[in-house]
Amino acid sequence: MAEYGCFLASEEFGPRELVEQARMAEQAGFDCLWISDHYHPWNEAQGQSPFVWNVIGALAEAVSLPVETAVTCPTVRIHPAVLAQAVATSAVQLGGRFRFGVGTGEALNEHILGGPWPGAHVRMDMLEEAVTVIRRLLEGGEVTHRGEYYTVENARIHTLPDDPVPIDVSGFGPDATALAARIGDGYVTMSPDEELVTQFRKGGGGAKPAAGGVKVCYGPDREAAVRRAHGLWSSRLLPGELGQVLPTPRHIEQAESLVTEEMVAGAVPCGPDVEEHVAALAAFADAGCDRVCVGQIGPDQREFFDFYRTKVLPQLKDGP
Repeated sequence: MAEYGCFLASEEFGPRELVEQARMAEQAGFDCLWISDHYHPWNEAQGQSPFVWNVIGALAEAVSLPVETAVTCPTVRIHPAVLAQAVATSAVQLGGRFRFGVGTGEALNEHILGGPWPGAHVRMDMLEEAVTVIRRLLEGGEVTHRGEYYTVENARIHTLPDDPVPIDVSGFGPDATALAARIGDGYVTMSPDEELVTQFRKGGGGAKPAAGGVKVCYGPDREAAVRRAHGLWSSRLLPGELGQVLPTPRHIEQAESLVTEEMVAGAVPCGPDVEEHVAALAAFADAGCDRVCVGQIGPDQREFFDFYRTKVLPQLKDGP
C-alpha cells in the first residue's frame, strides 16, 4: 500500500506558514513531507520563496515525519559540495528521516548568477556528476575531484548522519527517467505515468521507491477553486520545455496566458468532491508509485487538512 504525504509549497508560503502546515499534516495523518526548493516563485501571485534549508531545520524540530526536497537542482545555483554539507546536516537534524530529491532544474531559479542555462542533455550530465560528488562527500572522507563541470579540492564533511542519505532523481520524460533508474536511490515524478514508472523499474530502479506529486485545490465551491488554481498554478500546465527555460516569474506569467481555466479544471482536482481527490491520488498508486504527496493550492490550508483527515485519507489508506 502506498504512503501519502503532504507537499509543502515554498513558492506560495513563508517559512512559518510551512512549518505550521507540516504540523497540521502530521496531525491529519499524512506519512511524510515534500518541500519544494526554489529561488523564485513561478509567478508573482504565489509571492514567496524562503531558503529551503532553513525551513528543513525548523521542520526537524516541529514534526516527526520524514522530509524530502522535491526537488533540488544541485548543479548551478549552489555548488554540489556545498549542498552535500546541507544534506548531511539536514539528515543529522532529522535523525535519518531525510531524503534528497534532485532534478535538472529550471532557468527560473538557476540562471540568477548570470551564467548560461544549458540544454537538457548537458543538464543531465551535470546532474550525474553532481550526484557523484555529493555521494563521495557524504561517505566522509576527504574528496578532491576534477571533473567536466565541477572541481572540489580537499573537501571533507565532518558532521555526518549515521546512515547514507538516499538520493532520489526526478524524471518527467524517458531520458531523465533512464538517468533516474541508473543513478537514483528512488524516482520522483509529477504525473501518474505507469509507462515511466515501469521504465524506471526495468531500467535499473528495480524495487527502489517511486514517488509522485500532485496539486489540488480543495474548497466548498468548485468554480472558485478552479479560478484559484488557475491564478496560482497555471505554470503546471505550460507546454513543452517552457517551464524549464523561461528565466523570470514575469516570463512565466506571460506564458501562462496559454493555459485556460478549462484546462485547469480538467487537470487539477478542485472543489469538495471526495471521489475526485481520492481518484487523483490513487492514480499514482495504480501507476506503481510507493509514495504520493499532495499539496493544497491557496490559503485554505486548515480546511484542506480537515477534509483530507476525515474524508480522503481514510479511503486511500483503508480502501473501499
